[in-house]
Amino acid sequence: MKVLLAGGGTAGHINPALAIISIIRDKYPDTVFLYAGTPGGMEARLVPADGIDFAPISVSGFQRRLSAKNIARNIRAVGLLIKSGPAARKIIKDFSPDIVIGTGGYVSGPIIYEAAGMGIPTVIHEQNAYPGVTTRILAKRVDRIMLTMEAALDHIDPKRHENCICTGLPVRKGFSALPDRKEAKKELGLDENRLCIFSWGGSLGAGGINSSALALMKWEKDVGAKISHIHSYGKMGHDSFIKELKAAGIDPEGEGRIIKEYIMNMDVCTAAADLIICRSGASAISELEAAGRASVLIPSPVVAGNHQYHNAMVLANAGAAVVIEQKDLTDKLIVDTVSDLLGNTQRLRELEENAKKMQITDTNEKIMTVIEETLEKYGKKIS
Repeated sequence: MKVLLAGGGTAGHINPALAIISIIRDKYPDTVFLYAGTPGGMEARLVPADGIDFAPISVSGFQRRLSAKNIARNIRAVGLLIKSGPAARKIIKDFSPDIVIGTGGYVSGPIIYEAAGMGIPTVIHEQNAYPGVTTRILAKRVDRIMLTMEAALDHIDPKRHENCICTGLPVRKGFSALPDRKEAKKELGLDENRLCIFSWGGSLGAGGINSSALALMKWEKDVGAKISHIHSYGKMGHDSFIKELKAAGIDPEGEGRIIKEYIMNMDVCTAAADLIICRSGASAISELEAAGRASVLIPSPVVAGNHQYHNAMVLANAGAAVVIEQKDLTDKLIVDTVSDLLGNTQRLRELEENAKKMQITDTNEKIMTVIEETLEKYGKKIS
């Protein structure tokens, strides 16, 4: 079997594609894969590093804010879009895939659009509660639409709902078999009897998360709270976060603190946490559900369609998280919110239980079934 995948721009589109490759490979190890992505995007680095052949195709997104600079970018984007159709058809003809799978981002648009027009089986996967423009356009053309969250159906053409299935989002392998909380705390060298906060803003970091973590550590120091705190400040905080901690009289390596630019063992840190403070990308939401962890979500306000807010509200509406919008975030609000939650163990456990209830436990099986059924619809033999 030959599978062509397309998706990129951010890790949120690339990682699901890589996970789908793993799902297919586990069942059909002889499958041949090709990944189409932009030559300057993250996918150009991450995909070959995973041992997968990469086909570059130059496509650019459109800038929504009008300025002289953005108008020039949009003119260039139009030029690339015009060329993308023939380029996509060449990639498809040269590889001759049995099925084409898109995971979002503007680069998946021409590949999936052309493949569908050529009569090749096509499937897309949408990660967010508010689907991106590419998904909303392609949904009218593809065979099947896989959704991470049921809420995304509200933004898909009702005529296409019968082609949609909520599969969930594949999570990193470490999250499928987490240690229990006490074991995780012990592994990290933390006191198993202390409540533990885990705050992070991704590999790049997030200013709102870093400022909240700093405010919380000051509060922990001032009130003498016996709380463990794990924090990843990311690339954004490389030159500032540790300095700010020390200026506040806080020892970054003090008892009960794990402060790093990047956390490698996210699964263990998540398992150790009694409360997680983070952004609300699709992967973060799925991992909170898989782990069954209480969270304070601070959606990024600078993402397309404000999709992180929609993701966060899926958990909040299910009683599985507390949401603070960036525009409302203050040191006092984050401290008051966290201190109230940590002072109410029953509330924390309710949030955990509700998050766990939302997990789709058979995501991999559902994704594989969609792929097999789509191939069979075209009379293709799977091997």
